[in-house]
Amino acid sequence: MLSRRSTLGLLAAASILPQRALAHVAPPRNEIPDSLAKRFTDLGTAGTFVGYKVEEYLIVASDKERSGEGKLPASTFKIPNSLIALETGVVADPDKDVFPWDGVKRPIEAWNKDHTLRSAIAVSAVPVYQEIARRIGEERMQKYVDEFDYGNRDIGGGIDQFWLTGALRIDPDEQIDFVDRLRRRALPISKRSQDLVADILPVTKVGDSIIRAKSGLLGAERGEPSLGWMVGWAEKGEAHTVFALNMDCREQRHIEARMSLTQACLAEIGAI
Repeated sequence: MLSRRSTLGLLAAASILPQRALAHVAPPRNEIPDSLAKRFTDLGTAGTFVGYKVEEYLIVASDKERSGEGKLPASTFKIPNSLIALETGVVADPDKDVFPWDGVKRPIEAWNKDHTLRSAIAVSAVPVYQEIARRIGEERMQKYVDEFDYGNRDIGGGIDQFWLTGALRIDPDEQIDFVDRLRRRALPISKRSQDLVADILPVTKVGDSIIRAKSGLLGAERGEPSLGWMVGWAEKGEAHTVFALNMDCREQRHIEARMSLTQACLAEIGAI
């Protein structure tokens, strides 16, 4: 875990969450169990998992290093992209505004149809979100990325590519910061936009727990997957755990394991 701007001390002066995200003066407690890191090696890949157990004020991570390394966010950027679309009016209603299919046949069949914002985020339809980004435009996109303090804030590389192949980078620690502010409706935009995006996030039920999360797969739109993400939060009764996982995904089994591995890590730390 690497030091970053506006942070409290954590893990020998390294930090996970910025001060604005924390209600306490003291830094969170932290644990780095070897068993979490072993889950990635047992799967034959490399990766990192970070969980922030909100009510326990506890950070549990698989490592100190990769959790602070910035990566392209891939389709996890659909979370801020959706927020900005709603806040700017590019999308007025996530269930009624329709983005017509452009007629281009793509390898992922679920993308080859008309979509609303809700259906597009459910199947992670990259072309729809590229069109949304174009409609938002570079000036407004930069404004909100700055206001969200999202990753390195760099949208260079093209308005419809910066989160896929461009200059934007975000690490798991920063993902947790951003997602936790959404969970708490603490982002500097309307509560309505945050309520709607929290509502359209894909939901997975595990026993009596609920996971609200967005996946990401770098290179998916080109058929060249390389890095997988899962970011979101888990709800178990009154307890909440915000999490971020990324892992190298150079085999199909790694792509398929993103959610199951996330669930295994959450279960291990008692989050679900």
